[in-house]
Amino acid sequence: MTLFPETKRSAVSAQYEAQRIAFAPVVFQCVRVAWKRGLLDALAAAGKHGLSDEQLAEVGKLSRYAISVLLETALSAGVVSRDGECWVLTKTGHFVATDPLFRVNADFVHDVCYIGLADLEASLEQERPIGLKALGDWPTLYEGLSILPEPAKTSWFNFDHHYSDSAFPDVLPQVFATKPKRLMDIGANTGKFSRMCLLHDSALQVTMLDLPVQLNVARQTLTDAGVINRATPHEIDLLDESAAFPGGQDVVWMSQFLCCFSETKIRSILARARAALAEGGRVLVLDTFWDRQRHEVAAYCLINTSPYFTAIASGNSKMYESRAFIDCARDVGLRLTDVRDGLGLSHSLLSFSPE
Repeated sequence: MTLFPETKRSAVSAQYEAQRIAFAPVVFQCVRVAWKRGLLDALAAAGKHGLSDEQLAEVGKLSRYAISVLLETALSAGVVSRDGECWVLTKTGHFVATDPLFRVNADFVHDVCYIGLADLEASLEQERPIGLKALGDWPTLYEGLSILPEPAKTSWFNFDHHYSDSAFPDVLPQVFATKPKRLMDIGANTGKFSRMCLLHDSALQVTMLDLPVQLNVARQTLTDAGVINRATPHEIDLLDESAAFPGGQDVVWMSQFLCCFSETKIRSILARARAALAEGGRVLVLDTFWDRQRHEVAAYCLINTSPYFTAIASGNSKMYESRAFIDCARDVGLRLTDVRDGLGLSHSLLSFSPE
């Protein structure tokens, strides 16, 4: 399927779409407040009969004026419709009110990205996350992940886990297809995948690579699960190209990790991953590639996550097309041996072996 084919529009329709883009931040905030204040949930419960300004003012603890500001914008966005003096939730509004994907994405955009994206242009020019200062004083977001201020911390991890956790059960058969004895989890984050693997195979040994602040969280995750005795946390600055990875690995695993880096750094990480493999070992990369999606909803969400990486996370990474990873791997002597699409919400698993 061709994603985002050009649509023939009249001049008036095209102009309308252009204005929707211009006012998109306004629409986002009004719909978000209407959702957070319970207005959309109340309309969902009211069904086709809808609710009046007065009734919604009581629900949201707002004035009639405030209700009119919020819901007239929601009307223009197709989230609600008007039936006489009552507001009624539309099909689009139903997804805003009930779809977990909307909730996770909207919280992430508001709590993590919204203020920092004002510095997108400077971030693009300098290839540094200039907007990160809205959250904390770190070179990249990753140094501060476990100590982000609230609600950004909760929204970031909800966003990350909503996407990644959905794919983990699907990939276990591929991870253990060759009966690995040693697995290295690069970018172990909170340790959730390492925990799943250790619980799946009682003979497995796992090495977790990450920054110290993240490994503290991963250690606790594995301690709580009673499997820390088979795990080796390895503190490392993955941007340091001279920092070798522990060798003898049957599987080198990376989940939603390489997208956090520039292509130059991706090559460095993959080269070191290749050097860490035991004979017959594999490099497995689980990620969300916008070009491998089955429908435009997923591709749209992924593409529009890239500016977060620019302004907030690292300044020089993005949600890549799959060919970027495949080309980088080939450049360092890894050949693609298998691709599995449709894992979890929107993931693909790339399997590589040394050439």
